[in-house]
Amino acid sequence: MIAVVQFGGSNCDRDAVRALSDLGFEARRVWHEDPLPEATTGIVLPGGFSYGDYLRGGAMAARSPIMASVREAAEDGVPVLGVCNGAQIGCESGLTPGAFTTNASARFQCEHVYLRVENADTRWTAAYEEGEVIELPIAHGEGRFELDAERYEALEADDRVLFRYCDEDGNVTDEANPNGSLGNVAGVLGDSESVAVLMPHPERASLPQLGNTDGRGVLAGFEG
Repeated sequence: MIAVVQFGGSNCDRDAVRALSDLGFEARRVWHEDPLPEATTGIVLPGGFSYGDYLRGGAMAARSPIMASVREAAEDGVPVLGVCNGAQIGCESGLTPGAFTTNASARFQCEHVYLRVENADTRWTAAYEEGEVIELPIAHGEGRFELDAERYEALEADDRVLFRYCDEDGNVTDEANPNGSLGNVAGVLGDSESVAVLMPHPERASLPQLGNTDGRGVLAGFEG
């Protein structure tokens, strides 16, 4: 069972459950003050505005009671996926490196973007080819990925960048970067391949009736 953690202010938890269910997974929401169910085989930290993004996006949710259990589960190899606000929570809780900060535009960005698959040899990207371009929606005000130079070099050396913002032809350019992210980074792995965060929303591009299913491959990563 995939546990979709619901924080106060989450607004993509139902979207995640529906998209996962459409793929054949058993998924349900778990309130952040409750324990993870014993049957948990995967965890989603969904998008939204947990705690109203007070202090900074994800900072308060990262200290929510359930996150200690999420970190323990991740250490035991349980797959964890953080999306948008969930990506911020993932970074703030130490599941993944870096931080997601205020967009370079200082505006909320809500649009469809193109992503280039940088590493197709992970559970989260195995459905794609390296260099493949997919289209996913974004909706964030704090999506700019930042990391100090030394750790960013290590991130790249370890091939832990999953996606980069690009244009329709796969060119990674400043113009294709919607938020000013370092290296156009849109998604990264944690220390373990089982943990990943990304700012774009795969669950919003997973249902055929929405006209775009490019995100299904990311969610399929829960199959292992």
